[in-house]
Amino acid sequence: MQKVCAAIFSSFLMIQAFAQQAIVIGSAKDKSSQEQLIGVTIILENTSPLIGTTTGPDGNYKLVAEPGSYNIIATYVGYRSQTRYNVVLTSGNINSVNFELEEETAILGEVVVEAKRTAEAATIETPLSIQKLTTEEIRSNPGGNFDISRVIQALPGVGGATGTASFRNDIIIRGGAPNENVYYLDGIEIPVINHFSTQGSAGGPQGILNVSFIEDVTLSTSAFDARYDNTLSSVLQFKQRNGNSERLQGNVRLSATELAATFDGPINSKTTFLASARRSYLQLLFKLIDLPIRPNYWDFQYKVNHKIDSKTTLSFIGVGAIDRFSFEIPKNSTPESIYIIRSNPLIEQNSYTAGVSLRRLINNGFWNLAISRNSLDNNLDKFEDGTRPVESERTLRVRSIEAENKLRFDLNKTFELFKFSAGATAQYVQFSNNNLSVIQKELTDQDGSVVQPAVIYNYQSNLNILKGGVFAQVSKKIGSLSSTVGVRSDINSFTSGGTNPLKTISPRIGFSYAVSQKWNLNASVGKYYKMPVYTTLGFKDQGTFVNKNTAYIGSTHAVAGIEFLPESNLRFTLEGFYKKYDNYPVSTRDGISLANSGVSFGQIGSEPVSSSGRGRAYGLELFAQRKLTASTFFTLSYTLFKSEFTGKDGIYRPSSWDNNNLVSAIFGKKFRKNWELGAKFRFAGPSPYTPFDLYASQLNYLATGSGVLDYSMANSERLNSFKQIDVRLDKKWNFERVAIDVFIDIQNLTNFKTPGSLQYTFKRNSDNSGFETTDGQAINQDGSNAVPQVIKDTAGTILPTVGFVVEF
Repeated sequence: MQKVCAAIFSSFLMIQAFAQQAIVIGSAKDKSSQEQLIGVTIILENTSPLIGTTTGPDGNYKLVAEPGSYNIIATYVGYRSQTRYNVVLTSGNINSVNFELEEETAILGEVVVEAKRTAEAATIETPLSIQKLTTEEIRSNPGGNFDISRVIQALPGVGGATGTASFRNDIIIRGGAPNENVYYLDGIEIPVINHFSTQGSAGGPQGILNVSFIEDVTLSTSAFDARYDNTLSSVLQFKQRNGNSERLQGNVRLSATELAATFDGPINSKTTFLASARRSYLQLLFKLIDLPIRPNYWDFQYKVNHKIDSKTTLSFIGVGAIDRFSFEIPKNSTPESIYIIRSNPLIEQNSYTAGVSLRRLINNGFWNLAISRNSLDNNLDKFEDGTRPVESERTLRVRSIEAENKLRFDLNKTFELFKFSAGATAQYVQFSNNNLSVIQKELTDQDGSVVQPAVIYNYQSNLNILKGGVFAQVSKKIGSLSSTVGVRSDINSFTSGGTNPLKTISPRIGFSYAVSQKWNLNASVGKYYKMPVYTTLGFKDQGTFVNKNTAYIGSTHAVAGIEFLPESNLRFTLEGFYKKYDNYPVSTRDGISLANSGVSFGQIGSEPVSSSGRGRAYGLELFAQRKLTASTFFTLSYTLFKSEFTGKDGIYRPSSWDNNNLVSAIFGKKFRKNWELGAKFRFAGPSPYTPFDLYASQLNYLATGSGVLDYSMANSERLNSFKQIDVRLDKKWNFERVAIDVFIDIQNLTNFKTPGSLQYTFKRNSDNSGFETTDGQAINQDGSNAVPQVIKDTAGTILPTVGFVVEF
C-alpha cells in the first residue's frame, strides 16, 4: 500500500513539473449597442513582463499566463476602462472573462474626457441601490457553500429569515417580504431559485443555480429598470457565461452535502453548450448529526448558445429541480425534534424553467425576443403525527401546479446623448390547487355543546389568467449629469379592475451627478406594482373565488445617496431609503398582513384576504468595499432600518423582518502557493414574533400539531439577536490540464445559539411513548389534562464541510 501511495504521489509531482498554462478567453462589447469592439487592449495587471493582447476582428481575445489570481483590465479609446478583479485562472479549465465598455460623453461634437467615475454595477437606468458579485466572489464566500442565494445575504440591506428559520435562503430586502423579489436568468424570469420553495414565496433551504454557470450577479434594491415587472423590493439578475468555444472541459464538485458535475464546450463552430447535474447528500449529513429532517434533491441546468450570424444570437436555457422532504425520528428525541416532525409537512416538488431568446443587433442598438415556461408542481401532506401518517388525522393536503407561459420583447436604441428602451410582455398563467387545510377542528364539551367551531378549507380551483404589460424608459447623459425617466403598466384578466391599465401606471425617475471624479450624488423616486400571489387569487370558499377583488400591491420608493470612490478598487456608499406600501393583502381570518408570511415550509396565501393593508420601511445603508489589492479584499455593510405593516385594525406594528440593525463583513486573504483564507461575520438585531394564545393552543395542539398565535399581540415580543461567523480555507493545485481545489468551509464557527421561533408542544413521557397528563389518565381530546410547554429554540450547530473541486 505504501508503494502504491508513493507511486501516486510521484506521478503528481511529475505532472506538476510540466509547464502549466492557464488560458483566459472573452470578448469586449459596446454596452449600449452590444456591438463587438475591435482593438480593445486587454492586460493582466502587475505582470512582468506585461501580459496583454487586443481583441480581434470578431471582438474576441485570448491570453495565456501562469495559473494564479489576476486583475484583468480592458481599455479602448473613447471608452471608460474596466477592471475585472480577482479572476482566478487555473490550468484545468479555459476561463471566460467578458467586458461591456461604456462610451465617454461627447458634448457638442467635442470629445470630453469625463470626470465621473462610477461603480461597475451602476447603470444610467439604475444609478444607485445596486451591487454586483462575480463568480469568484460567490465561489469563495465563507459559509456560502457555493449557494448564490446564501451569498447574497451578506450584501447591504439584505437580511435572511434569522428570526424564524436561519437555515433557509429567504431573501429579505430592506424590510420587505420574501415574495417581493424577482429573479432573472439571462433575461428570462425564473420564479423558483431554491429547493423546497415555499409556494407563494421564494425561499427555501438550498439554492438551485449552479455557480459554475454564473458570470456575475447583479442585485438592484430600488430604482428598478421599467422592463422588470412584479417587483416591490428587488431585482436579482443572474448572467450566465457561454460554454467555451475551444474544447470540451468540465469540473466535478464533491462535498459532505452534494455531488455536482458540469461540462461545457463547442458543439460546432457556431454553437457552444453548458450542462450540469447535482445530487444532494444533505439527508446523510443530517442523519449523521441526528437532525430529524431529511431533505433530498436533484437539480439540472443547461445553456446552449448559437451564433446565427455576426448580428444574431439564439440561446436556449433551462433549470429544474426534483425535491423530496421527509422526517426520521432522531436517536436522541427531544420535545423540539418531535415538534419539528409534527409541525412541518412532507414535501414533494418538481420545478423547472425553460426558455429560448433571440437577440439581434441593429443600428445603434439591439432587440431581444424571449419565450419561456416555468412550472412548480407542489405536493404537501401533513398529519396530526408525522411519524404515523393516518388519513383520518390529516391536517393538510395540497396538490398544486402553477405554470406561466411568457413572451417578452424589448427594443434598445442609442441616439447621441439619449438611450431609449421599450417593450411589452404577455403571459398565459395556468394554476390549479386542490387544498385541504384544517386550521382548527370542532371541539365539544361533555354535553355536546360546541366549545370551538371548526375552521377547515377544502376546495379545488383552476385558474387561467392572461397578463400583459408595456414599458418605456429614456435616459440622458450630459457631462457629469445622468438622468432617466421610465414608466410601465400591467393588466390581467382575472382580478376586478385588472384590465384597466391606468390603475398600474408606475412612473420612476432617477438622477446621478458627479460632484468630482471621486464623489457622486444619486437619487431616485418610483412607484412599483405586484400582483397578489396565485395561491391567494386561487383561494375558494363555498365554490367562489373570494379574493377576486384584490388589487395590485403598490410600493413607492424614495432613495438618495452619496458615493465616494477614492481609488479604482475602493468604494464607499451611504444611502437613505423610504418605502411606502398600499393595498397589501390582510388575512380576514387572522387580521394580520401577509407581508409577515413566507418562511414556513409549504404554501402561503391560501386564505381569504382584503387589500386594506399598508406598510412602510425606512432607514440608512452604509457600504464599503475594496476589491483585490495585493493579496487582500473586504466588504463591510451596515443597515439601520424600521419595517412596519398594518393589519385589519389599521395599526402599524413591526413586521417579522424588523431587525432594526444588520451588519455583515467579509475579509479575504490570499497567501503564497495558492492558499486562501476567508472569514464572514453577520449580525441581525432581535426579530419580532407573535406569542401564543395559550388557551387556543391547548385546545388545538392535538389536532394540528402546532400552537395558535395570539394575533391581538402581533409581533409584540422579540427574540435574541442573531450572529454568526463562517470561515473558509482553500488550497489549489495546478497540473497539466487539471486543477484541484480542496476546501474546508465551517459555518457558525463559534457555535452561536441561533434564535429560532418559539414552539408550542405538550410535555412527553420520559420514553417518548406519549404525553404526560396532570391526572395520570389518557390525554383528553381538548388537551385539558396535558402539560403545555413553550420551547424557545436557540440551538446552535457548527456545520463543517470538507470537499474538493476538480477541473479538467
